Amino acid sequence: MIITIPNVLTQDQLAACRQALSAAPWESGLTTAGHLAATVKSNEQLPLDHPVARQVGELILQALSAHPMFVAATLPARILPPRFNRYAGGGNYGNHIDNAIFAVPGTSQRLRSDISATLFFSDPTDYEGGELVIEDTFGTQHLKLPAGHMVVYPSSSLHRVNAVTQGARLAAFFWVQSLVREDHRRRLLWDLDQSIQGLTLQNAKPAEIARLTGVYHNLIREWSTP
Repeated sequence: MIITIPNVLTQDQLAACRQALSAAPWESGLTTAGHLAATVKSNEQLPLDHPVARQVGELILQALSAHPMFVAATLPARILPPRFNRYAGGGNYGNHIDNAIFAVPGTSQRLRSDISATLFFSDPTDYEGGELVIEDTFGTQHLKLPAGHMVVYPSSSLHRVNAVTQGARLAAFFWVQSLVREDHRRRLLWDLDQSIQGLTLQNAKPAEIARLTGVYHNLIREWSTP
């Protein structure tokens, strides 16, 4: 299930983030690449422990915690602190699938990657190329979203970032461990949630909305994992 989430950040937040990121020191993305990823990865990343990474990452997490569409789409149990990458001068990332398990920096905890997320800081007109291409049972999707918009998709999906041939592409990326591990079940819950929201806007009978809401929560209760 691929879901695009608009307006995660306000224009003021975007401007502040872009200013902070533009002044930050970038390093080769190979510093965090595994053996296989190193053969297909050519980009820059912000050091994980850099103050700008922590500052902008906290802002993103605060915005997401209050974003009902993100919560409904991912049903987050845990979120890995956001990371940041930059593609320019032909930078790209070939076909790969994200790691299944990530260590949470500064802790002994580990996180299972159920959902991958990319939040765009650059508008499509800022660069050429740089499409996020996702392949899965839903087909192949080419994504190049406006600044402040985000896409979430199953971490099990094969994906890549096409070469940026002009300009620069800035983005945040991170992973979510969902309360509901299986993507097809999250899809059903998403559809049900959207139906409930639609019926609410149409002023449907409160008793019917309550009944569907009960089904929604009982399914989460049935399917959720620690």
